[in-house]
Amino acid sequence: MIRTARLLLRTIRDGAVPAVPEFDAERALLDKGLWETRRDVLRGEWESARELIAAAGDDWELRGTRILSLGELAVADGRWLDAWREAHPDDPAATLMLSARIREQARQARGSASAAHTTAQQFADFHRLSEETAEVVRRAIDLAAPGDPVPWVQLLGTLYAGPRGRDGAIDEVFEEGRRRDPGNFDLHLHMLSLRCRKWYGSHERMFAIGREVAETAPDGTNVVLLPLFAHFEYAMQEYGWDKRSAAVLRDCRKYFRRTEVRQEVDRCIAKWRAGTPSIGRLGTCRHWVALYYTLTGQRKAARAAFAEIGKYVDPAHAWAYFHPNREYGFFQGWRWANGL
Repeated sequence: MIRTARLLLRTIRDGAVPAVPEFDAERALLDKGLWETRRDVLRGEWESARELIAAAGDDWELRGTRILSLGELAVADGRWLDAWREAHPDDPAATLMLSARIREQARQARGSASAAHTTAQQFADFHRLSEETAEVVRRAIDLAAPGDPVPWVQLLGTLYAGPRGRDGAIDEVFEEGRRRDPGNFDLHLHMLSLRCRKWYGSHERMFAIGREVAETAPDGTNVVLLPLFAHFEYAMQEYGWDKRSAAVLRDCRKYFRRTEVRQEVDRCIAKWRAGTPSIGRLGTCRHWVALYYTLTGQRKAARAAFAEIGKYVDPAHAWAYFHPNREYGFFQGWRWANGL
Protein backbone atom coordinates (compact mmCIF):
# COMPACT_ATOMS: atom_id res chain seq x y z
CA MET A 1 0.00 0.00 0.00
CA ILE A 2 2.77 2.43 0.97
CA ARG A 3 4.75 1.59 -2.16
CA THR A 4 1.65 2.10 -4.32
CA ALA A 5 0.98 5.48 -2.73
CA ARG A 6 4.59 6.57 -3.25
CA LEU A 7 4.43 5.52 -6.89
CA LEU A 8 1.18 7.44 -7.36
CA LEU A 9 2.67 10.59 -5.82
CA ARG A 10 5.77 10.21 -7.97
CA THR A 11 3.62 9.88 -11.12
CA ILE A 12 1.62 12.99 -10.23
CA ARG A 13 4.80 14.96 -9.57
CA ASP A 14 7.07 13.77 -12.40
CA GLY A 15 4.82 12.04 -14.94
CA ALA A 16 4.72 8.43 -16.05
CA VAL A 17 7.53 6.16 -14.94
CA PRO A 18 9.85 5.39 -17.87
CA ALA A 19 10.46 1.84 -18.99
CA VAL A 20 13.01 -0.05 -16.91
CA PRO A 21 16.34 0.06 -18.77
CA GLU A 22 17.72 -3.08 -20.37
CA PHE A 23 21.43 -3.86 -20.39
CA ASP A 24 22.04 -4.61 -24.05
CA ALA A 25 25.33 -3.37 -25.49
CA GLU A 26 24.28 -4.00 -29.09
CA ARG A 27 20.98 -2.16 -29.02
CA ALA A 28 22.55 0.61 -26.94
CA LEU A 29 24.80 1.58 -29.86
CA LEU A 30 24.01 5.10 -31.06
CA ASP A 31 25.89 4.47 -34.30
CA LYS A 32 23.27 2.52 -36.23
CA GLY A 33 25.63 1.99 -39.14
CA LEU A 34 28.02 0.25 -36.76
CA TRP A 35 25.16 -1.82 -35.33
CA GLU A 36 24.24 -3.06 -38.79
CA THR A 37 27.84 -3.72 -39.77
CA ARG A 38 28.51 -5.77 -36.66
CA ARG A 39 25.69 -8.05 -37.79
CA ASP A 40 26.97 -8.12 -41.36
CA VAL A 41 30.52 -9.17 -40.55
CA LEU A 42 29.39 -12.08 -38.42
CA ARG A 43 27.78 -13.37 -41.61
CA GLY A 44 31.16 -13.05 -43.31
CA GLU A 45 30.40 -9.76 -45.09
CA TRP A 46 33.67 -8.00 -44.28
CA GLU A 47 33.13 -5.53 -47.14
CA SER A 48 30.49 -3.88 -44.97
CA ALA A 49 33.16 -3.06 -42.38
CA ARG A 50 35.45 -1.59 -44.99
CA GLU A 51 32.67 0.65 -46.29
CA LEU A 52 31.68 1.75 -42.78
CA ILE A 53 35.20 2.86 -41.90
CA ALA A 54 35.55 4.75 -45.18
CA ALA A 55 32.21 6.48 -44.54
CA ALA A 56 33.56 8.01 -41.31
CA GLY A 57 35.78 10.26 -43.41
CA ASP A 58 37.85 12.59 -41.26
CA ASP A 59 35.61 12.28 -38.20
CA TRP A 60 38.56 10.65 -36.45
CA GLU A 61 36.66 10.03 -33.24
CA LEU A 62 34.00 8.10 -35.13
CA ARG A 63 36.55 6.26 -37.26
CA GLY A 64 38.49 5.24 -34.17
CA THR A 65 35.48 3.99 -32.22
CA ARG A 66 34.23 1.99 -35.20
CA ILE A 67 37.62 0.33 -35.63
CA LEU A 68 37.83 -0.51 -31.93
CA SER A 69 34.29 -1.89 -31.80
CA LEU A 70 34.77 -4.14 -34.80
CA GLY A 71 38.23 -5.23 -33.68
CA GLU A 72 36.88 -6.22 -30.27
CA LEU A 73 34.05 -8.12 -31.96
CA ALA A 74 36.68 -10.15 -33.82
CA VAL A 75 38.01 -11.63 -30.56
CA ALA A 76 35.10 -14.08 -30.40
CA ASP A 77 34.92 -14.71 -34.15
CA GLY A 78 37.55 -13.13 -36.35
CA ARG A 79 37.14 -15.17 -39.52
CA TRP A 80 35.69 -12.19 -41.36
CA LEU A 81 38.68 -10.04 -40.38
CA ASP A 82 41.10 -12.74 -41.48
CA ALA A 83 39.33 -12.91 -44.85
CA TRP A 84 39.53 -9.13 -45.24
CA ARG A 85 43.25 -9.08 -44.43
CA GLU A 86 43.88 -11.93 -46.84
CA ALA A 87 42.10 -10.04 -49.63
CA HIS A 88 43.71 -6.67 -48.76
CA PRO A 89 46.86 -7.25 -46.67
CA ASP A 90 47.87 -3.58 -46.90
CA ASP A 91 44.55 -2.10 -45.79
CA PRO A 92 45.31 0.16 -42.78
CA ALA A 93 41.77 -0.16 -41.37
CA ALA A 94 41.96 -3.96 -41.30
CA THR A 95 45.42 -3.76 -39.73
CA LEU A 96 44.11 -1.43 -37.03
CA MET A 97 41.22 -3.81 -36.35
CA LEU A 98 43.74 -6.59 -35.87
CA SER A 99 45.58 -4.45 -33.32
CA ALA A 100 42.26 -3.67 -31.61
CA ARG A 101 41.52 -7.40 -31.42
CA ILE A 102 44.87 -8.12 -29.76
CA ARG A 103 44.46 -5.15 -27.43
CA GLU A 104 41.11 -6.50 -26.26
CA GLN A 105 42.76 -9.87 -25.64
CA ALA A 106 45.38 -8.03 -23.57
CA ARG A 107 42.66 -6.28 -21.58
CA GLN A 108 40.90 -9.57 -20.89
CA ALA A 109 44.19 -11.19 -19.84
CA ARG A 110 44.90 -8.36 -17.40
CA GLY A 111 41.40 -8.24 -15.93
CA SER A 112 39.82 -5.26 -14.20
CA ALA A 113 41.12 -5.84 -10.67
CA SER A 114 43.64 -3.52 -9.02
CA ALA A 115 47.35 -4.38 -9.20
CA ALA A 116 47.24 -5.91 -5.73
CA HIS A 117 44.67 -8.43 -6.93
CA THR A 118 46.29 -9.23 -10.29
CA THR A 119 48.60 -12.24 -10.66
CA ALA A 120 52.10 -12.23 -12.11
CA GLN A 121 50.86 -14.38 -14.99
CA GLN A 122 48.09 -11.91 -15.76
CA PHE A 123 50.63 -9.09 -15.89
CA ALA A 124 52.97 -11.14 -18.07
CA ASP A 125 50.19 -11.94 -20.55
CA PHE A 126 49.08 -8.31 -20.56
CA HIS A 127 52.59 -7.07 -21.33
CA ARG A 128 53.16 -9.68 -24.04
CA LEU A 129 49.89 -8.97 -25.81
CA SER A 130 50.36 -5.21 -25.48
CA GLU A 131 53.72 -5.52 -27.23
CA GLU A 132 52.08 -7.57 -29.99
CA THR A 133 49.48 -4.83 -30.33
CA ALA A 134 52.18 -2.19 -30.64
CA GLU A 135 53.94 -4.14 -33.39
CA VAL A 136 50.74 -4.33 -35.44
CA VAL A 137 50.02 -0.63 -34.85
CA ARG A 138 53.47 0.32 -36.13
CA ARG A 139 52.63 -1.59 -39.30
CA ALA A 140 49.36 0.39 -39.52
CA ILE A 141 51.26 3.67 -39.16
CA ASP A 142 53.29 2.77 -42.24
CA LEU A 143 50.11 1.97 -44.18
CA ALA A 144 47.84 4.80 -43.02
CA ALA A 145 47.40 8.22 -44.58
CA PRO A 146 49.91 10.71 -43.14
CA GLY A 147 47.20 12.75 -41.41
CA ASP A 148 45.40 9.82 -39.76
CA PRO A 149 45.68 10.05 -35.95
CA VAL A 150 43.98 6.73 -35.19
CA PRO A 151 47.14 4.57 -35.32
CA TRP A 152 48.81 6.95 -32.88
CA VAL A 153 45.80 6.78 -30.57
CA GLN A 154 46.07 3.00 -30.57
CA LEU A 155 49.84 3.12 -30.04
CA LEU A 156 49.37 5.38 -27.03
CA GLY A 157 46.95 2.81 -25.64
CA THR A 158 49.71 0.18 -25.59
CA LEU A 159 51.93 2.22 -23.26
CA TYR A 160 50.21 1.21 -20.05
CA ALA A 161 52.24 -2.00 -20.12
CA GLY A 162 55.86 -2.42 -19.15
CA PRO A 163 58.72 0.05 -18.74
CA ARG A 164 57.99 1.65 -22.11
CA GLY A 165 55.25 3.58 -20.37
CA ARG A 166 57.75 5.30 -18.09
CA ASP A 167 60.01 6.92 -20.66
CA GLY A 168 59.57 9.63 -23.27
CA ALA A 169 57.45 7.41 -25.49
CA ILE A 170 54.22 8.64 -23.91
CA ASP A 171 54.85 12.29 -24.75
CA GLU A 172 56.25 11.50 -28.20
CA VAL A 173 53.30 9.36 -29.28
CA PHE A 174 50.80 11.82 -27.80
CA GLU A 175 52.31 14.73 -29.72
CA GLU A 176 52.20 12.77 -32.98
CA GLY A 177 48.50 12.09 -32.44
CA ARG A 178 47.69 15.61 -31.30
CA ARG A 179 49.45 17.13 -34.30
CA ARG A 180 47.04 15.19 -36.52
CA ASP A 181 43.89 15.78 -34.46
CA PRO A 182 44.25 18.39 -31.67
CA GLY A 183 40.96 17.51 -29.99
CA ASN A 184 40.86 13.74 -30.35
CA PHE A 185 38.80 12.26 -27.52
CA ASP A 186 40.44 8.84 -27.19
CA LEU A 187 43.94 10.27 -27.55
CA HIS A 188 43.42 12.69 -24.68
CA LEU A 189 41.57 10.12 -22.57
CA HIS A 190 44.56 7.77 -22.87
CA MET A 191 46.96 10.60 -22.06
CA LEU A 192 44.92 11.73 -19.07
CA SER A 193 44.83 8.15 -17.77
CA LEU A 194 48.53 7.51 -18.37
CA ARG A 195 49.42 10.72 -16.54
CA CYS A 196 47.14 10.13 -13.57
CA ARG A 197 48.65 9.09 -10.25
CA LYS A 198 47.78 5.39 -10.54
CA TRP A 199 49.88 5.05 -13.71
CA TYR A 200 52.78 7.35 -14.60
CA GLY A 201 51.81 10.79 -13.36
CA SER A 202 50.00 12.77 -10.69
CA HIS A 203 46.67 14.42 -9.97
CA GLU A 204 48.11 17.73 -11.17
CA ARG A 205 49.28 16.40 -14.53
CA MET A 206 46.00 14.58 -15.07
CA PHE A 207 43.89 17.69 -14.49
CA ALA A 208 46.21 19.82 -16.60
CA ILE A 209 45.73 17.55 -19.62
CA GLY A 210 41.96 17.50 -19.29
CA ARG A 211 41.63 21.23 -18.69
CA GLU A 212 43.93 22.28 -21.51
CA VAL A 213 42.04 20.39 -24.21
CA ALA A 214 38.64 21.32 -22.75
CA GLU A 215 39.59 24.99 -22.91
CA THR A 216 40.78 24.94 -26.51
CA ALA A 217 38.38 22.42 -28.09
CA PRO A 218 35.32 23.72 -29.97
CA ASP A 219 31.88 23.82 -28.37
CA GLY A 220 29.98 20.57 -28.66
CA THR A 221 32.98 18.26 -28.84
CA ASN A 222 33.01 15.31 -26.47
CA VAL A 223 36.56 16.03 -25.35
CA VAL A 224 35.42 19.11 -23.40
CA LEU A 225 34.07 16.71 -20.75
CA LEU A 226 37.49 15.30 -19.88
CA PRO A 227 37.81 17.46 -16.73
CA LEU A 228 34.71 15.64 -15.47
CA PHE A 229 36.43 12.30 -16.00
CA ALA A 230 39.51 13.66 -14.22
CA HIS A 231 37.30 14.42 -11.22
CA PHE A 232 35.97 10.84 -11.36
CA GLU A 233 39.55 9.54 -11.32
CA TYR A 234 40.55 11.84 -8.48
CA ALA A 235 37.59 10.94 -6.28
CA MET A 236 37.98 7.22 -6.92
CA GLN A 237 41.69 7.29 -6.11
CA GLU A 238 41.40 9.53 -3.05
CA TYR A 239 38.32 8.05 -1.41
CA GLY A 240 37.77 4.54 -2.72
CA TRP A 241 40.58 2.99 -4.73
CA ASP A 242 39.61 -0.71 -4.73
CA LYS A 243 36.94 -0.36 -2.02
CA ARG A 244 33.26 0.23 -2.68
CA SER A 245 31.01 0.99 0.29
CA ALA A 246 28.33 3.37 1.48
CA ALA A 247 30.97 5.38 3.34
CA VAL A 248 33.15 5.70 0.23
CA LEU A 249 30.17 6.77 -1.87
CA ARG A 250 29.23 9.35 0.75
CA ASP A 251 32.74 10.85 0.67
CA CYS A 252 32.69 10.96 -3.14
CA ARG A 253 29.34 12.72 -3.12
CA LYS A 254 30.71 15.33 -0.73
CA TYR A 255 33.62 15.92 -3.07
CA PHE A 256 31.43 16.42 -6.13
CA ARG A 257 29.20 18.83 -4.22
CA ARG A 258 32.06 21.22 -3.54
CA THR A 259 31.35 24.60 -5.11
CA GLU A 260 34.55 24.72 -7.17
CA VAL A 261 34.01 21.20 -8.53
CA ARG A 262 30.41 21.86 -9.52
CA GLN A 263 31.27 25.17 -11.14
CA GLU A 264 33.98 23.63 -13.30
CA VAL A 265 31.94 20.62 -14.35
CA ASP A 266 28.83 22.68 -15.05
CA ARG A 267 30.89 24.90 -17.38
CA CYS A 268 32.16 21.83 -19.21
CA ILE A 269 28.67 20.41 -19.62
CA ALA A 270 27.35 23.75 -20.88
CA LYS A 271 30.14 23.89 -23.47
CA TRP A 272 29.45 20.29 -24.49
CA ARG A 273 25.75 21.02 -24.96
CA ALA A 274 26.51 24.15 -27.01
CA GLY A 275 27.19 22.11 -30.15
CA THR A 276 26.58 18.74 -31.77
CA PRO A 277 28.91 16.03 -30.44
CA SER A 278 30.19 13.18 -32.58
CA ILE A 279 28.29 9.97 -31.99
CA GLY A 280 31.66 8.26 -31.62
CA ARG A 281 31.88 8.80 -27.84
CA LEU A 282 28.51 10.45 -27.27
CA GLY A 283 27.16 7.45 -25.37
CA THR A 284 30.08 7.45 -22.94
CA CYS A 285 29.68 11.17 -22.32
CA ARG A 286 25.97 10.85 -21.63
CA HIS A 287 26.76 8.30 -18.96
CA TRP A 288 29.37 10.58 -17.41
CA VAL A 289 26.85 13.39 -17.20
CA ALA A 290 24.17 11.14 -15.66
CA LEU A 291 26.69 9.86 -13.10
CA TYR A 292 27.72 13.41 -12.21
CA TYR A 293 24.13 14.49 -11.63
CA THR A 294 23.48 11.49 -9.38
CA LEU A 295 26.62 12.21 -7.33
CA THR A 296 25.62 15.86 -6.91
CA GLY A 297 22.01 15.07 -6.04
CA GLN A 298 20.48 16.92 -9.00
CA ARG A 299 17.48 14.68 -9.50
CA LYS A 300 15.71 16.61 -12.27
CA ALA A 301 18.89 16.97 -14.33
CA ALA A 302 19.75 13.33 -13.70
CA ARG A 303 16.33 12.18 -14.86
CA ALA A 304 16.75 14.12 -18.10
CA ALA A 305 20.23 12.65 -18.58
CA PHE A 306 18.97 9.10 -18.11
CA ALA A 307 16.17 9.81 -20.59
CA GLU A 308 18.80 10.83 -23.15
CA ILE A 309 20.57 7.50 -22.65
CA GLY A 310 17.35 5.67 -23.42
CA LYS A 311 15.99 2.21 -22.75
CA TYR A 312 18.95 0.13 -23.95
CA VAL A 313 22.07 0.57 -21.91
CA ASP A 314 25.77 -0.27 -21.97
CA PRO A 315 26.96 1.50 -18.80
CA ALA A 316 30.22 3.44 -18.93
CA HIS A 317 33.05 2.02 -16.83
CA ALA A 318 32.99 5.13 -14.62
CA TRP A 319 29.89 3.82 -12.83
CA ALA A 320 32.13 1.13 -11.33
CA TYR A 321 34.39 3.80 -9.80
CA PHE A 322 31.76 4.38 -7.13
CA HIS A 323 29.68 1.19 -7.10
CA PRO A 324 30.40 -2.57 -6.97
CA ASN A 325 29.94 -2.81 -10.75
CA ARG A 326 28.79 -0.57 -13.56
CA GLU A 327 25.39 -2.18 -14.08
CA TYR A 328 24.50 -1.89 -10.40
CA GLY A 329 25.68 1.71 -10.26
CA PHE A 330 23.69 2.70 -13.32
CA PHE A 331 20.50 1.02 -12.12
CA GLN A 332 20.73 2.56 -8.64
CA GLY A 333 21.24 5.98 -10.19
CA TRP A 334 18.33 5.47 -12.59
CA ARG A 335 16.02 4.41 -9.76
CA TRP A 336 16.94 7.41 -7.65
CA ALA A 337 16.60 9.86 -10.55
CA ASN A 338 13.11 8.55 -11.28
CA GLY A 339 11.99 8.61 -7.66
CA LEU A 340 11.65 4.84 -7.35
